[in-house]
Amino acid sequence: MSDLDALLQAAQADFAAAPTPAELENAKAKYIGKTGRVTELMKGLGALSIEEKKTRGAEINQCKVAIEAALNARREALAAAELEKQLKAEALDVTLPGRQRGTGALHPITRAMERIEAIFSSMGFDVADGPEIETDWYSFSALNNPENHPARSMQDTFYVDMKDENGAWLNLRPHTSPMQIRYAQAHAKRYAGQDTMPEIRVIAPGRTYRVDSDATHSPMFHQVEGLWVGENISFKDLKAVYLNFITAFFETDQLQLRFRPSYFPFTEPSAEIDIMFESGPLKGRWLEVSGSGQVHPQVIRNMGLDPERYIGFAFGSGIDRLAMLRYGVNDLRAFFDGDLRFLAQFR
Repeated sequence: MSDLDALLQAAQADFAAAPTPAELENAKAKYIGKTGRVTELMKGLGALSIEEKKTRGAEINQCKVAIEAALNARREALAAAELEKQLKAEALDVTLPGRQRGTGALHPITRAMERIEAIFSSMGFDVADGPEIETDWYSFSALNNPENHPARSMQDTFYVDMKDENGAWLNLRPHTSPMQIRYAQAHAKRYAGQDTMPEIRVIAPGRTYRVDSDATHSPMFHQVEGLWVGENISFKDLKAVYLNFITAFFETDQLQLRFRPSYFPFTEPSAEIDIMFESGPLKGRWLEVSGSGQVHPQVIRNMGLDPERYIGFAFGSGIDRLAMLRYGVNDLRAFFDGDLRFLAQFR
């Protein structure tokens, strides 16, 4: 056996014994690295004659090629072994039954809001939507709120670090009443100059914001405002509309409705609306569900209408409050915690 054959066998044995890629590279350096045995043999060619260099050089090159082939074969074997190990660790049993994706559902507040919109639409009311970042005028002044009204303070209202064209700070709307003004203004403008104007019947559901948080209040909550303005609209119409709505929403006529005198800057006279169920877990308890009243003449004027000719009523109900009563939820925060165990009940 020649010295080159012995060298090749030694390299093959060392490569085969290397258990990891790192140790294989160390073995490679021993034979074909910068100071490896093959490199040393190539350096020794300088002492040979020209003919001997050709013969010996060719033999050394053949040995080097064979060593590199053995090295690459071992690299592939180690890579294949590592892949096999990963595949076994990540193996999938394709015979197992598939994992079914859970069925989603509308959030209970969304369900309540869609129910409210459907009920009022059936009574001829439009549904209005508008900006959640509002001007001071639409949020307060147009609704007859005086400048020193506590609702305008930082303790009740979220303000945005931007001002409107009049230099007043913008705010996150504390109610959806601004949409009543916006809708009525557009309606009055559309029919300006005409002898008659169709009645304004609209609800404005949506998100609202106030600095308040406990078991029955949230900094972000949902409200629906209702407005009916015409030439001959009275409290009688308000009672009929709200009674129809509340019985349809709770799917029962086993309840009573009462109006309790109150005060709001944007209505005169004003009343709180209470309901009492005649059966069920809430039987016999009066529950406040809405504020209401005859629209104040100044608010009618701010809508672009003549308060001597037009009159109407407005109301504002908390959608979250109605949903709590409908679904028997006693903590408002459950609607916003994102707990799937709670939300799954409404699938």
